Amino acid sequence: MENFYLLILVALAVLAVVDLVVGVSNDAVNFLNSAIGSKGISFKSIMIVASLGIFIGAVFSSGMMEVARKGIFVPGEFYFDEIMIIFIAVMITDILLLDFFNTIGLPTSTTVSIVFELLGAAVIMALIKVSANDTESFTDVLKYINTDKALEIISGIFLSVIVAFTVGAIVQWLSRLVFTFEYEKKVKNFGAIFGGICLTAIGHFIIFKGLKGTPYYDDFKGFITDQVYLILGVGFVFWTLFSYLFQKIFNKSILTVVIAVGTFGLALAFSGNDLVNFIGVPMAGYHSYEAWIASGQPASSFSMNVLQEKVPAEPLLLFIAGGVMVLTLWFSKKARSVAETEINLSRQGHGSEKFNPNILSRSLVSGSTRLVSFLRATVPVGTKQRISKSFEKPEEDVAVALDKDKPAFDLIRASVNLTIAGVLISIATSYKLPLSTTYVTFMVAMGTSLADRAWGRESAVYRVAGVLNVIGGWFFTAFSAFVAAGVLTYIIFLGRGPAIAILLIIAIGLLFRNYLVHKKNQSAKTDTSGLKKSESKTVQGIISESADNISDVIRRTNKIYSDVIEGLAKQEKSKLKKSKKGVAKLDAEIEELRDHIFFFIKSLDEKSVRGSSFYITILAYLTDVAQSLEFISKKSYKHVNNNHKPLRYNQINDLKEIDEVLKKLLEEIEEVFNERKFDKIENIIAHKEVVLARLSEKQEKQISRTRTEESSPKNTTLYFNILLESKDLVNGIMNLLQEYNASYKKV
Repeated sequence: MENFYLLILVALAVLAVVDLVVGVSNDAVNFLNSAIGSKGISFKSIMIVASLGIFIGAVFSSGMMEVARKGIFVPGEFYFDEIMIIFIAVMITDILLLDFFNTIGLPTSTTVSIVFELLGAAVIMALIKVSANDTESFTDVLKYINTDKALEIISGIFLSVIVAFTVGAIVQWLSRLVFTFEYEKKVKNFGAIFGGICLTAIGHFIIFKGLKGTPYYDDFKGFITDQVYLILGVGFVFWTLFSYLFQKIFNKSILTVVIAVGTFGLALAFSGNDLVNFIGVPMAGYHSYEAWIASGQPASSFSMNVLQEKVPAEPLLLFIAGGVMVLTLWFSKKARSVAETEINLSRQGHGSEKFNPNILSRSLVSGSTRLVSFLRATVPVGTKQRISKSFEKPEEDVAVALDKDKPAFDLIRASVNLTIAGVLISIATSYKLPLSTTYVTFMVAMGTSLADRAWGRESAVYRVAGVLNVIGGWFFTAFSAFVAAGVLTYIIFLGRGPAIAILLIIAIGLLFRNYLVHKKNQSAKTDTSGLKKSESKTVQGIISESADNISDVIRRTNKIYSDVIEGLAKQEKSKLKKSKKGVAKLDAEIEELRDHIFFFIKSLDEKSVRGSSFYITILAYLTDVAQSLEFISKKSYKHVNNNHKPLRYNQINDLKEIDEVLKKLLEEIEEVFNERKFDKIENIIAHKEVVLARLSEKQEKQISRTRTEESSPKNTTLYFNILLESKDLVNGIMNLLQEYNASYKKV
């Protein structure tokens, strides 16, 4: 039996390493985003500063392990064998849950996940104990749970969401009122004071957090708590003078120093606070195992009162954990996916939106717009004008606006993000209030974005939908963590060793699957193939660049159409589903080109404006082609997916004939545009009536069959739908060719 629990301990150790990797991949967003989004300092410098913060925070985080040991449940009410089941169930759940969020690129709270996993596992184990004891009832479950502490942690975490968003919005609004968007001029005059305020707040936060984990904290505790205002006053004078001298001597903005120091501070806080989320449970398991071995008692009767006691730090384990976290920070690609989500939601200016609007986001934006209009009506005109002037953005060159590498927001907002997040975490820590660093940093960033008017009428409905998705994910984290950990606890209780082995194998399989899914998604993002935005400023260049897009669309149309016909013939749902996805991708690429029209027209030379009309018309015809393909692929997939009767043999043969005709036509068109043989376009257009006549012929044949031999209404409907939409597809392609040919001849 001793070997069994030793194997569980080894499994917990391995899971701790994996949990560190998936946890840091998600939580890196907390301290990296402000620096990465503003590009205030180089990426390499950001990573070095953050790595130092993480490592130092990990080494001095010994005081944070109590949540896993006794913060959620009453350890004395459980025996050793029960505690180890709880711990292994919690770790498996935590890894799978966090890796799921990493794969879809959403930030979640590692604190919330571990709290609700411990709660769910402890509740289920308590129910098992109660059901096996004739003297206890369902209400006795509460004696196993540290309800006061659990409620304090949960309420503190969710309260931090509202506070962080509100404070972030107010401070950013005031900061923008002072500095405006042309802050470079104002920073020269007021930068020293602003830098002094920010660095004092961040500095106090770093010292407070840094000292608290060290053995020397008790020596300074009295002075720090009794002389807070003196420390802040002296710090403000020192940092203001430092900021002034830094700007004068180096002729650089003090905001870069604020961003670097703030990143270090948040990385240190994250590591110190959240390390418990990754290794707290395995360390508690290790101490439990040590105590059980020393006791000599059976695992099923050894009470875990030992977890109530304070345990000494494990410097070596903390050192190793810090090293794993730093390596993860440098090499995890999933960490960058999660970071992209928050930066995308908080960016200033134009860009592609990741989230689709929903009824709630539309309602919130609509209601907020009416409320703002009402409030604006109560403000004097002069005041409104002065405020509006502070929020005016300088004119941006089109090339700059479209530059994917431009900063998502400026240094003022980055400084406020880091300062406010640090101050809120520091205040919560000083009052021993639990909170989620993820929730605080994310909601501060969203609050500052709102105050900075980054959520304008063009983007608000998408950004609000994104925030709601992330917050919804947080509630999903809590619910799924509770349920999943509870279910795994029960499974392991019933199956013991074999159940643990099977669950670990399943976990490895799911992790590997998620890795492949994320890798595939990243490859799709970095894929340079597909439709290209026009970058030329001349009519000739626009026409030439459009040829490549037309060729690409024709090639993909040919493949999708053939795959749909083959999928229908063989009743292959997977092939039809793949075709549907291919159409969706093509449609999204065309839609992106349409979204780019504003900037395309703005960038044209005065002599080349007529090229915009050609470009818009070409996009309209490409859209027609995509819509026809979408209709055909959707109807075909729906027919097979609903298990309707397959198309009849003669119907399939007719469709294959049409496919052969279209295939030959589309291959000729692709060759024309690939090899720039535009003089052959008229010959291809001449085939239009022949192809349409063939489609009409098949239509007439089906009408005759329907009157005499056809017995399936669904088959008839699908067949006619494909033929009619194929006509629209041919018309769209021919209109495209005619437009291109006419414009090409004019050049």
